[in-house]
Amino acid sequence: MDNLPLLTAGVTLLAGVLAVLGVHTYASGRAQRQALVERMTQTGELTAGPGRRRFHALDRRLRATARGRRLERRIAATGLDITPGEYTLAVLAVVVAVYLVVGAVFAPFFGVVAALLALWGARGHLAWQRAKRTEAFINQLPELTRVLANATQAGLALRTALAMAAEELDDPAGSELAIVADQLAVGQSLDDALGALAERLPSRELMVLVTTLILANRAGGQVVSSLRNLTQSLEERKETRREVTTMLSQIKVTAVAVPLLGLGFLLMINSMAPGALDRMTGSVVGQAATLIAFGLYGLGAFLIHRISRIQV
Repeated sequence: MDNLPLLTAGVTLLAGVLAVLGVHTYASGRAQRQALVERMTQTGELTAGPGRRRFHALDRRLRATARGRRLERRIAATGLDITPGEYTLAVLAVVVAVYLVVGAVFAPFFGVVAALLALWGARGHLAWQRAKRTEAFINQLPELTRVLANATQAGLALRTALAMAAEELDDPAGSELAIVADQLAVGQSLDDALGALAERLPSRELMVLVTTLILANRAGGQVVSSLRNLTQSLEERKETRREVTTMLSQIKVTAVAVPLLGLGFLLMINSMAPGALDRMTGSVVGQAATLIAFGLYGLGAFLIHRISRIQV
């Protein structure tokens, strides 16, 4: 009993040491987990941290199917901060809202047609976001080639130059190159990593850059001079693409304005003769004529888009 104060102090000291070790272990594990989540988010394996997301059960069910995995890859290619479950529920909510609003304003038949168009538009929205991200990446290619040329001229290896470019460039080039750098860090070959980048963001300019880097990595040669020449070519193509886009802007507006005029005429007819659209779509002939009219409007917009599509 005489050693009770000394024993108490020893136990207290031991408990304090164990508490410090426990806090250190917890903080280290939490930091490693956060780093893993960020790396998986960049590679597309995980679209967000679990604490910020909902609908985990729906996400698991979707990822268990081939269609859900394809949807997840399409979303990852767009750079959107959304999970497949959130996207699916958002699309369903928009489809139902469009059906109710259009059906109330025009006629129930138009609500069904608008819901189908909204479902098709949701898929087209992903394609548009991917094209938008690809276009932004193409605009960064001259800066990217300039950074790679400077890094290789300074004596850095191509893998190191790609990692440095990932840190210096803004999104989307920075995040996409960070994915390439992570893939190279885990042992993937340069050909496969750059090939995956070209598949995520398909474009002729990026394919030229990827081919140049792969050939230079395989056979060696003057990488710096090749990148310098490619930088100048990409700058000229960038200016040409901007001029072409400006010249074709009026045609693209026409492709959108013509279908909107048709909808405006329908609203005018329904306001002048209330119930006219209900009577028009109340028969099979009227429904067929409406579908043919919508098809002609869509065909016209498609033809205008194809005519104004110029490959630079």
